[in-house]
Amino acid sequence: MSARVEHDGMDPGRRAALKVAGSGLAVAFLWTAGMGPAVAAMNARRQDADAAASAADGNPPFAPNAFIRIDADGKVRLVMPTVEMGQAIYTGISMMLAEELGVGMDQITIEHSPPNDALYGQALLGGGQITGGSTSTRGQWQVLREAGAVAREMLIAAAAAQWHAEPAECSVARGVITHAPSGRTLGFGSVANAAGKLPQPANVTLKQRKDFTLIGKPLRRVDSPDKVNGATQFGIDVNVPGMKFAAVRTSPELAGTLGAVDDTAARAIPGVIDIIKLDNAVAVVGSNYWIASRGLEALQITWKPGVNANLDTQGLIDALKRSSQDGPVLVGRKPKGDAPAGGKQVDAEFITPMLAHAPMEPLNATVHVTPGKCEVWTGTQVPTRVVAEAARICGIPADAVTLHGHYLGGGFGRRLETDQVEQAIAFAKQVAYPLKVIWSREEDIRHDRVRPLYFDRISATLDSDGKPVAWHHRITSGTVLGRWLPGAMGKDGMDSDAIESAADLPYVMDNALVEWVRHDMPPGLVVGWWRGVGPTHNLWVVESFIDELAHAAGKDPVAFRRAIMAPGSRPLGVLDRVAKEIGWGSPLPARCGRGIAVGSPFGSHVCLAVEVEVTAQGVVKLRRAVAAIDNGITINPSSVKAQIEGGVLFGLSAALYSGITLEHGAIQQSNFHDYRNLRINETPLFEVHQVESDEAPGGIGEVGTAIAAPALANAIFAATGIRLHQMPVARTSLAQPEAMKHVADTGTGGEGVA
Repeated sequence: MSARVEHDGMDPGRRAALKVAGSGLAVAFLWTAGMGPAVAAMNARRQDADAAASAADGNPPFAPNAFIRIDADGKVRLVMPTVEMGQAIYTGISMMLAEELGVGMDQITIEHSPPNDALYGQALLGGGQITGGSTSTRGQWQVLREAGAVAREMLIAAAAAQWHAEPAECSVARGVITHAPSGRTLGFGSVANAAGKLPQPANVTLKQRKDFTLIGKPLRRVDSPDKVNGATQFGIDVNVPGMKFAAVRTSPELAGTLGAVDDTAARAIPGVIDIIKLDNAVAVVGSNYWIASRGLEALQITWKPGVNANLDTQGLIDALKRSSQDGPVLVGRKPKGDAPAGGKQVDAEFITPMLAHAPMEPLNATVHVTPGKCEVWTGTQVPTRVVAEAARICGIPADAVTLHGHYLGGGFGRRLETDQVEQAIAFAKQVAYPLKVIWSREEDIRHDRVRPLYFDRISATLDSDGKPVAWHHRITSGTVLGRWLPGAMGKDGMDSDAIESAADLPYVMDNALVEWVRHDMPPGLVVGWWRGVGPTHNLWVVESFIDELAHAAGKDPVAFRRAIMAPGSRPLGVLDRVAKEIGWGSPLPARCGRGIAVGSPFGSHVCLAVEVEVTAQGVVKLRRAVAAIDNGITINPSSVKAQIEGGVLFGLSAALYSGITLEHGAIQQSNFHDYRNLRINETPLFEVHQVESDEAPGGIGEVGTAIAAPALANAIFAATGIRLHQMPVARTSLAQPEAMKHVADTGTGGEGVA
């Protein structure tokens, strides 16, 4: 596979294209102002905003929509509406477009899209140009295939007209149009100009699944070669003429401010150029980042305490518990009837920690502010938001802002935020040269916009057969949606993300009450989207509790789940597949156990079984993981497998090791030594099984992460008898004498699968 990926650097045509965002920027401002989702979405056909975009792109002879450009020489360029941050979406989207257009993956060049909500707005996210929420494939599946089909039909029509033939007698393959009766052929470039002058078809016929030549094939990623050989340009690789480097320190206390700064020692370091300040941060500018960092370490800084000076994690948890008891309750799911009298009641409380994103590429942005203009180079999941913020901070029109988009070295939701870019712009306003501002790993983790802290109370009643006949789940947390997109909150103030995968259970459970209590965090402690967002919290609580109910009912965990699922349902399909593949019920050695969890987040259905060994010292060793995924029609099986593997390992890392805690209003963790990931030698043997389905594609990027923690917690219970109600895993609790005792009582087996 040799599809080329064009790097959006300093090319004048591309730069000009980025400037034409004006038509979509009005929409971006609506988002920023919290006025609700914009009225914009991708369209398979030419729109008003396309004319300006095409002109800025050099007026290619054939530009039927925002996604396809065919030049006179036959060169095919595909413009990616979403960003590539390791999830292989550039490959998947290219496959969808190329499939219907009729070209091979080796015949295309991929370009980053300019910031423009009107052309690249994601309908599933309200119309903003956003990459997140596992929406790229499921939100673009129909429209991008149609975009390719529109282009194909127009090219065929142009060729048929030249031949005085019927379009129905023509076909397309590898960028060549063939007239079957005469055997004549024409390349795309030969008819591009004529095709560009034709009216667009009102209707097109999409390929049937049996006719796919690309979709469904396990193809290599188009972005891998350049990443392997080092050619790929991430934001942190940007090098602009005259550029200087800034190392930053922001107030450790999340609401603290900058006091006095003694920069005498820093200025004495050769290469230190300047010291610049904001209300809550200071930056040292150097001729390179190493010098800037040395200068930063030499500063003597006095910080002014803020409102969080006495804030710690336990105080936050206590406050959440009080709100859960006393706060206003919103109902996310109502029971269909009254709970029957009697039965066995089971109650539990869960605490889910704050989490940082810690993408491998530390946050960075390069900014050059000149009179009346601003240029920004960065990798972001929200390009139009970056443009809007740059315009606001600089006090200039949005069309005076140029954004150079780059690959993201990991996002996980962190680059849905613009705080670091905003800070870089504020610093860059103070200097005349281009300024690259890089947050160190420590700065990144200590000033992350973290996943919310959650407190859950959950209870259920089991009837005499051990089936749950009543369910009550109350979630208490801050709200990301309420800050990030307040217009998308429910009319009653409900945060749909807070209850996702809690209100929509994969089980037949009529008498279920699901509630949410909003508890806003203190100023300065900003919560943000984290990979798996709402489902990653709710699935860990729900699926842990389902396991707890199975144990209380004296049932095998798989059999218990199966009994309360609809026959023939997709969740049941993945549950049965995993139980079979892992050999559920087969014996395991002492202090080993299997745990299972199932859910339906992001339009997909997933089940994961994890097999662990817990040592007498409480160390959890991952022996094996088996996942099954039903995500509807699969675009690229290789990408699905990689996303499930990576997502699960990401989730297991967080469950085993990660948690953000506060002391005196400051985040205590700082780097991978105290906020660690699984290491290669700690990863389990892994199998991913894909369950075939004819349904439209579901999301993949966050599914594995969301299902990881409950499967792990249930496996630890099977191995030790210790039921975890708080993450991350506390090793000390697994080394206690009662854990040893429970091994014999609990066992490791199951009912098995026929």
